[in-house]
Amino acid sequence: MRSAARNRPIQILLLAVALVGLTLPGASPVRAQDEPPLPPGLSPTTPAPSSEPALPPGLVNDAPSEEPALPPGLTQATTPARAEDDTRKNFRERLPFDLSGFWEARGGFRTRNDTHEKDASIGETRLQLKVEKSWDRIVFKTTGDFLYDPIFNDPDVDLEEGEGFFDLREANLLLRPASFLDVKIGRQVLTWGTGDLLFINDLFPKDWNSFFIGRDQEYLKAPSDAVKASLFTNLANLDVVYMPRFDSDRFIDGRRISYYNAAMGRRVGRNAKVKADRPDDWFDDNEIAVRLYRNLGTFEAALYAYKGFWKSPGGSDPVSGKAIFPELSVYGASLRGPIGKGIGNIEVGYYDSEDDRDGDNAFVRNGELRFLAGYEQEIGTDFTAGVQYYLEHLLDSGDYQDSLPPGMPGKDEDRHVFTLRLTKLLMNQNLKLSLFAYYCPTDEDAYFRPHVSYKVDDYWTVEAGGNLFVGDDDHTFFGQFENNSNLYVGVRYGF
Repeated sequence: MRSAARNRPIQILLLAVALVGLTLPGASPVRAQDEPPLPPGLSPTTPAPSSEPALPPGLVNDAPSEEPALPPGLTQATTPARAEDDTRKNFRERLPFDLSGFWEARGGFRTRNDTHEKDASIGETRLQLKVEKSWDRIVFKTTGDFLYDPIFNDPDVDLEEGEGFFDLREANLLLRPASFLDVKIGRQVLTWGTGDLLFINDLFPKDWNSFFIGRDQEYLKAPSDAVKASLFTNLANLDVVYMPRFDSDRFIDGRRISYYNAAMGRRVGRNAKVKADRPDDWFDDNEIAVRLYRNLGTFEAALYAYKGFWKSPGGSDPVSGKAIFPELSVYGASLRGPIGKGIGNIEVGYYDSEDDRDGDNAFVRNGELRFLAGYEQEIGTDFTAGVQYYLEHLLDSGDYQDSLPPGMPGKDEDRHVFTLRLTKLLMNQNLKLSLFAYYCPTDEDAYFRPHVSYKVDDYWTVEAGGNLFVGDDDHTFFGQFENNSNLYVGVRYGF
């Protein structure tokens, strides 16, 4: 158990939020947009309006029936007309809540031989059901996935790991007690920051297994059990997220994807699964994340703070050999808005690794400075391109190098990453071709995510893609996954 002193910053911050709220009853806040409007050409695409002409008078479908009314005595007086109408509605329209979701099937295979994993990278069928019910100032939402996965073959449900035949994605209540305050309580998927598949101040859990084996990109974001309070004022907006128990990443542990094990000095997989000592005491091993943001003209500026733990294992216990999650605090800022014909963004973050501030413990991850700059623009009709530069600067690099055990490869003081995203829409925007690529010149490795999807109609979508890793060394971030390179196909029916 950690001391109560660790919770004192959380208590002070929550008290400050409460005091701010008490000062605002007379204000008339305007809810700022989460992001500034995109310039022409970069806004989310929507289907073009129908080009069919309107029907002339007399041919519209809602014209009254010309059949004569039944004489008295022959009408079905015992059955209201509304009841007859209801019988014509489909199942979903008769439900007392909104129901949506999808069914999908995915299959994939590794393009390289991996002695530690199965040849099939993915082979699963999934049914997602989403239920939503709204009242005056309350919205209830739950989203659950029913999953059959013969590749992993473990039906036991683990909601933290997202394994088994059922995964609970959302189960929360959104309360609006005042015009300037929203409170969401329960399991929810959270995100913020400005990066495109690069994260600095987004310290919410990620599912890296889903990302690397070919599941839909939405599954990169894992759910959090949290309370989120959003305060809206004319001066600025404030989001405070409190997680009473640590929610780690669904990290690479060898069960689905092989990885480089520094202690063994080689790639491993199912033969050496990661055993982790995860902080899991309610209200003691907690997390808090804060975002303060406002618009500055056409730009959105934000400040961030986080208090918790490294989301994926950030070290190891030399005695037990288990992976550990050292304490971590992060402080950062971002700016995003229109530049020329596109959208630009910058983001910075200071990672304070509290258990190794001197950088001389080889078994705990060092502190870091992180920087990100990006730009996206439409470069042709329905053709957009985006580029990013990302930097990880290792603090106390000299002490870190001196602390490494003999023979253990160390990190560079600076790790540079460049990304490229290309997206092209064809066939009335029903066909989407995309490529996302990472390249790290310092590690001499790369990761490519080609993807193609075709919307057959309003319900059916088919897709294909890949996760392709290359690298000169086994121990670099992308290079360690080289044997996990895979291709996949999928089909989805949405409703």
